[in-house]
Amino acid sequence: MTDPRTAPRPYDELDEEGQVEALRPAALDAAGEFGLDVDRMEVLLHAYNTTFRVDTRDGRRLALRVGTNSKSTPANVLAQQAWQETIATETDVVVPRPLRTRAGEWFARTTPAALGRPVLVTAASWLEGDDARDGAGAEWARALGRATAALHRHAATWRMPDGAELPRFAEPLFGDADVLSSAPGLDADGRAVVAEGMARARDAFDRLYAGAEVLPLHADLHGGNLKWHEGRLAVFDFDDAGLGLPVLDLAITTFYLRRGGDEAAEVALRDGYTDVLPWPDVAPADVEALVASRQLLLANDLLGSSTASLRAMAAGYLVTTVARLRHWFDTGTFRLDVEG
Repeated sequence: MTDPRTAPRPYDELDEEGQVEALRPAALDAAGEFGLDVDRMEVLLHAYNTTFRVDTRDGRRLALRVGTNSKSTPANVLAQQAWQETIATETDVVVPRPLRTRAGEWFARTTPAALGRPVLVTAASWLEGDDARDGAGAEWARALGRATAALHRHAATWRMPDGAELPRFAEPLFGDADVLSSAPGLDADGRAVVAEGMARARDAFDRLYAGAEVLPLHADLHGGNLKWHEGRLAVFDFDDAGLGLPVLDLAITTFYLRRGGDEAAEVALRDGYTDVLPWPDVAPADVEALVASRQLLLANDLLGSSTASLRAMAAGYLVTTVARLRHWFDTGTFRLDVEG
């Protein structure tokens, strides 16, 4: 019989360092499937997913991502990686080149013992430079506007390969189960605010998507998924890609730019986009509803995360969510600098 004092702790009870180390053996196994002879593996980010930097014995450097909390199915990953590959070859948008396994697949499957469930692992070429920072200036925001428009233009004619599919993002939670509305940390007033926010956001989605054609979106274009190196922007992490309206992509980016009351980055984003394509013809109130819906999605995701650092944020983020939604109701504008 296993002594409970020495039995391995459940993954959800491990701290961040413990979770990373629990994932490392599975990441090393997956690296082998990609044909990588690993010399060194260091964690880059342990958040929604877990990304390792891999240095190989033949001198290459790559990024290996374990889908720790990812909801992407094999068909979704096929679409994500295939789209990245064609973006790299057919546009001037800088993206990492995805790798195939030795068996020719775009992903490896592995089951970390501590996690107790299978996850998908992807690998891609390394991007130089630092992550872009939301609110850090208009130069990269304008570059992001141009890159977003280039992605939309490419997506409008790109066709997914056989067996690939992407989820349709036609409601605030992108099809995820709603755990936010009944979260234990919400009092009656907080539940009422969340319910009102959900209703307003759903109304905007329903109105905008009625009879509209959708196209593939990155759906997570913010500083944490962008590199800025020698004056050039690169886009990575297509794990959240899905089918939606171009204005949704832009609203998601706008959410992250809403810090500090400086509108220069938002103006630059729009200017960059309209260098390539017309700005979507959507009422400002509906754009604000899409921006606010990002708050609902993130709060819902935090409540369901297995990552230690994200789980620790969930209770406080509920309070902030209610405060930001109230501000949106009162002013018609959603802001990130409103705290609970």
